[in-house]
Amino acid sequence: MTADEIDAFWTAARHQTRTNPVPGYLGTYSAEALAPPAWAFGATPEHAEELLALVLAGTKTATSSALWDFEHDGEPMPQVGDLAIVLDGQERPRALIEIVRVDVVPFDEVDAEHAHLEGEGDRSYEYWRDVHQRYFDLHSTNGRGFSPSMPVVLERFRLLYPR
Repeated sequence: MTADEIDAFWTAARHQTRTNPVPGYLGTYSAEALAPPAWAFGATPEHAEELLALVLAGTKTATSSALWDFEHDGEPMPQVGDLAIVLDGQERPRALIEIVRVDVVPFDEVDAEHAHLEGEGDRSYEYWRDVHQRYFDLHSTNGRGFSPSMPVVLERFRLLYPR
């Protein structure tokens, strides 16, 4: 991923969506507003591609992350109204999303509706639970791994670009 690719994508996305960021978000805005954070879903390029395809198809409208990872990595918590650029498996910008809801709940209190909105596998709670327990065990950055009572950040989003 290069800064030029992100800037070009952000310029196109802002133009197409008529996105005018809220003052104070990422600083003072002008016509050359800074791009929002850019990241990929998943832990591997293949997983990033699979999950991006679900986002672009409108199937995936939610995601979940370990709160402990946010704390460990010093990353800010997502907020309603935040924008993000979603990258593909080759770290190219492919989608602009807007966060529309954020909740923090223990892992074992995530509900079937959220699992369905994540759009993966058969969209069942059982599938979500198994995949995410494995993911948190293998890929958490905080060193704690998985716990049934661990706090999970649940985000819902909408695809702004491309539509």
